[in-house]
Amino acid sequence: MLFLYNLILLFASQIVKILAVFSPKMKLFVNGRKEVFSIMQSKINPNDKTIWFHAASLGEYEQGLPVIEKIKVQYPNHKIVVTFFSPSGYEVRKNNTVADATVYLPLDTKSNAKKFIKAINPELVFFIKYEYWPNYLNELKKLQIKTYLISGIFREKQAFFKWYGGFYRNALKTFDYFFVQNDSSKKLIQSIGFNNVKVSGDTRFDRVVSILERDNSLDFIEQFQNNKTTIVIGSSWPKDENLLVNYINNASDDIKFIIAPHNIKSEQIQELKNSITKKTILFSDVQTRLIASLPENNVFIIDTIGILTKIYSYADIAYVGGGFGNPGVHNILEPATFGVPIVIGPNYSHFAEATALVHQEGCISISNQNELNDAFNLLINNEDERHEKGHICSTFVQMNKGATDIILKHICNN
Repeated sequence: MLFLYNLILLFASQIVKILAVFSPKMKLFVNGRKEVFSIMQSKINPNDKTIWFHAASLGEYEQGLPVIEKIKVQYPNHKIVVTFFSPSGYEVRKNNTVADATVYLPLDTKSNAKKFIKAINPELVFFIKYEYWPNYLNELKKLQIKTYLISGIFREKQAFFKWYGGFYRNALKTFDYFFVQNDSSKKLIQSIGFNNVKVSGDTRFDRVVSILERDNSLDFIEQFQNNKTTIVIGSSWPKDENLLVNYINNASDDIKFIIAPHNIKSEQIQELKNSITKKTILFSDVQTRLIASLPENNVFIIDTIGILTKIYSYADIAYVGGGFGNPGVHNILEPATFGVPIVIGPNYSHFAEATALVHQEGCISISNQNELNDAFNLLINNEDERHEKGHICSTFVQMNKGATDIILKHICNN
């Protein structure tokens, strides 16, 4: 089976090169991997002690960040190596300050696995949430390098738990320990013979709790907000925006809207702006000239990345996008940590935190225009309801923090 896997991987690597000619994202995927070993050679010396973290994309990186930060404190003489599989993670965080070297993960061939692991010679390895690359894992096992899965999550539909999943189950045998998010994941992995597992919870809670300790002020948001009730719309997609724009266009001028779309391509931003009849300004406009008239606008479109978390701190109500697509809603924990009531679309069942907050009534799920209108109107007009739902959200985050400490305690004691 491993032979077939390697054959398929070789074929896929050639297909990706062809796709790179037509796709900017695939071009980043291919070209970025050409620089990996030269970057490693400049950043890591043969006698350096290193610890390696692998994240599929941006979400997994953010999830692992609390562990990375504490590992740096616990192991001050080690260098930190962070790898990404996806351009959407690497291109955003390639200049992070927490890691000593940040690169794409070379494709999972036997030769790449041997060369890369030899280049960094890690003492500890952490895979965040998922991604099980057999050749890398086999090489780590062969070299007896301790390897951990953190914030792992398992579901019955995964191949590990199917009759044909022997190849994938073998990949799991290479891990020294599994730190999983919930009891159902623990029971699932125990059902196929793995008892080296502990429920630590989700490190994302530690990540968002730490946000409260930082400076989240943005003068231009305060200027735009002008002490009016503000709805922050984060990571929205066109299916979200179709409903949201209808509401915005009919809303009172006493309500302010800040929209941070998931996709910030200029043509899509312009299309969104043109669909709104209220007075609207773009973040890029503020950047190119001083805008004294910010408070006169009703809608502020954030056509940049990296500041949404801070913007949530100004929200009276948050709408988090993605819930009309697949796999579903984006990160709701960032507005939740600020004690903001949240509205989302209907597709959230794959996300435990969203499911829990909908059940606890800190978060409202909507499926159509009328339900969106009702949810916003309730939260705008009923201040007690708004504060109660926000309190549920912030309490939920605080009650679920601590996963990082559980992981570090185990690692340092073993």
